[in-house]
Amino acid sequence: MRSLFPVTDLTTSTPGDEVRAGRPTGREGREPGRAVHEDRDSHADRERSLGNREWSLDELAEAYAYPTGLSAEGPRSAWLRANMVSTLDGAAQHDGRSQPISCAADMRIFGTLRALADVVIAGAETVRQEGYRPARAREAFAARRAAAGQGPAPAVAVVSGSLDLDFSLPLFTEPLVPTLVVTGSGAPADRIAAARKAGAEVVIAGEGARVDPARAVRELADRGLRRQLTEGGPRLLGQFVAAGVLDELCLTLSPMLTAGDAQRIAGGPGVTVPERFTLASLLEEDGFLFGRYRR
Repeated sequence: MRSLFPVTDLTTSTPGDEVRAGRPTGREGREPGRAVHEDRDSHADRERSLGNREWSLDELAEAYAYPTGLSAEGPRSAWLRANMVSTLDGAAQHDGRSQPISCAADMRIFGTLRALADVVIAGAETVRQEGYRPARAREAFAARRAAAGQGPAPAVAVVSGSLDLDFSLPLFTEPLVPTLVVTGSGAPADRIAAARKAGAEVVIAGEGARVDPARAVRELADRGLRRQLTEGGPRLLGQFVAAGVLDELCLTLSPMLTAGDAQRIAGGPGVTVPERFTLASLLEEDGFLFGRYRR
C-alpha cells in the first residue's frame, strides 16, 4: 500500500527518469554494468520509503483516526463516517453483496474502521443480505481502545422502522456488547418487546415508523457512542446524506466493471444542492484506491 495524497515527496523519481530528462546514463554517467542494479535498488528503497508495502494495523489506525475532542460539551458531539466500496461503473454490490468487489486490503481497512468505532450503524436490509454478526474484540486494537475509553468492541446498531428482524440470530443473542435497534415511536409493540427480550437495546429516534437520521446520530451520541461508522446499505447512507449529517466518507474504488443494475453507494431522495467534500487522504494497493473525504 502507498500513500498518493497527501504527497510526501515531490522530488522522488523512478527508473527511466534520467533518460526522459536527458541526463547522462551508462558510460557517460555511471558504469553500465551497475546501472540496472542501482536503478532497481534505489527504486526499491524509494518504494519502501513511500510505503508501498502492507501497512501494519497501527499505521492504518493512525491514518483513519477519528477527530479528537468529541464530547457533549464540545463543539461536536459525534462524528459520523461511512465506509463503502464502489466499482468503476458505480456498483456498490454484485449479486446483492459487497464482498465480490472488495479485496484483502479493503477488508483490512474495513476491520480497522470497525475497531476504531464506538458503534457500527447498518440498515436492516444490509444486516440480512450481508449476514451480520456481532463485532468482535481484536487484540491488535485492545490497548488503543482502552486508551480511548472504549469497550472491547463496538456496538452494532440496526436501523429498522418495522423491526422485521430475526432476533434469534447471533447478532442479538451472542454480542460482546448489546446490539441496539434504532426505530421510530410507531414501531409495532410486539416487535419492540421481542427485541428487548432478545437482549437488544431499543433506541427511539423518530416519530411513527420512520427513523430520523439526524436524531439517530444524536441519540447514539447521548449514549456515549460518538465515533460512529455506517456501513450502509445505500438507502441508509442516502438518508444520512440527505439529512446533512455525514461527516466523512471512506470510499474504496474497486478497479472492476459489473454493468447490470446494482445500487450506487447512496440511494433514496436527492439533495437540493450537491454538497462538496474535501479529499483528506488517498491510498492505493493493487489498483484499488482508498479515499477519505471530509465535509
